[in-house]
Amino acid sequence: MQRLSFLKLRKLDKNIIVAVVVMVVMLLAFLAGRRPSIYLLLLPLAGIAALVFLARPYSGLFGLVVLSIMPRVSIGTGTEVSLNLVTLLIPALLVMWAIHLLSKHVLTLAPARTNLPLLFFLMASFISLLAGNAMWDPAVPRPANLLIVQFAQWGLFAFSAGAFLLFANVVRDIVWLRRLTFTFLLMAAPFVVLRSFEDIWWSTGHQVSSGAIYAAPFWVCVGALAGGQLVFNRRISSAWRILLAVVVGAIVLYSLQIHEEKVSHWMGITTVIVVLVFLRLSRMRWLFLAVCIIAVLILYPVLYEYAGGDEKWQVSGASRLVLSERVIEMTSRNPVLGLGPASYRHYGFMQSLKYGNAFWLVPNISSHNNYVDIYAQTGVIGLGLFLWFIAEVAWLGWRLRQIYPEGFASGYINGMLAALGAICVIMMFLDWFLPFVYDVGFNGFQASVLVWMFLGGLVSLDAMAQQAHLECNTAS
Repeated sequence: MQRLSFLKLRKLDKNIIVAVVVMVVMLLAFLAGRRPSIYLLLLPLAGIAALVFLARPYSGLFGLVVLSIMPRVSIGTGTEVSLNLVTLLIPALLVMWAIHLLSKHVLTLAPARTNLPLLFFLMASFISLLAGNAMWDPAVPRPANLLIVQFAQWGLFAFSAGAFLLFANVVRDIVWLRRLTFTFLLMAAPFVVLRSFEDIWWSTGHQVSSGAIYAAPFWVCVGALAGGQLVFNRRISSAWRILLAVVVGAIVLYSLQIHEEKVSHWMGITTVIVVLVFLRLSRMRWLFLAVCIIAVLILYPVLYEYAGGDEKWQVSGASRLVLSERVIEMTSRNPVLGLGPASYRHYGFMQSLKYGNAFWLVPNISSHNNYVDIYAQTGVIGLGLFLWFIAEVAWLGWRLRQIYPEGFASGYINGMLAALGAICVIMMFLDWFLPFVYDVGFNGFQASVLVWMFLGGLVSLDAMAQQAHLECNTAS
């Protein structure tokens, strides 16, 4: 009798599901007939993708990697801020991940020292948003859509953290981490090689250009992951070793010769190389670092000319210092909490800006320095929490080097330490790790999110090591 009731219940459930599906399809057909839209037609695909992610959480991470490299698709919002598919996918994956955890009656994060500063940073930036609005200077004009833009800026903070946490908590097997990493490198390789050969790029590659490829974080991420495997993973096959060598060579060519006018590109890749060599050396690493510092001091005039010399400094370098000084000056209104996400742009309109022979009556202020930008939006508290998070990620990577001394994991860990070092450098040269919504915005996020994702893999490896240690103790 119970068996019969169970079968009837299952049949009823199936009938309900079929009825719901039919109703949804009919509703979509009705709406599509009245207001045809490509986005409306994509809704069924989004529903299917959500079901796939619930069943196979790794699939969403592969989708995130693929969309980050694919051509940029801008989605207007009616403001100065435009979205893209990566931006929409991350909150969707976070919701699906939460549903997946709730279905298992578990809603916890992987234990990691990075969790606290990251979550505190999000809380502090949200408090800065509220405080900035509460203490808004009435003399400063306030756009009607400012609150939407501010939430978009906070969303950039939250989505970056979300990408980190997704990788950190969904990846629970080193096999899948390896597959995600090599999928990214395999997809990025054609873009990198084509972009490094300008003639080929402009004739063929420009039509299939990645949305992320113009930003330094993309090159840093690819170079660090490829270089890490090349230098530290002795188990890699010859075919992969050749491919990675080609990718690293193309990145060096692009950054140091073809694109030398972009300081953040060649500074980022140079930092990756220096950190990888530093980590590879065991007994002489500090001597190597000392030699590098001395070489920079001696060769400074040569490096200065290589970077563009006085002409480039007058056009770009000194002007960025003026912008940063103005932003720091404006933030003195509330240095503890900052002016709030996206607020300092509007405070900047209130005072004209002069540099050299140029004069901006109503300047569109952007700090052109990610550290200054974070300080202006979230204050000393927010910047301090962010730096705490960076320090915890660096310490985690350094500690994991002892746990995973060889193989893929070793290449991954050392590569991401190199990427983190490079990111800390290029944040001073405009390239955003936490994009400013009025500058590169969500378009820049398509590149920076790659670094956030793969840094989350360090937490995954730590969780795997803790689980293996626990199982070993249980077995003994």
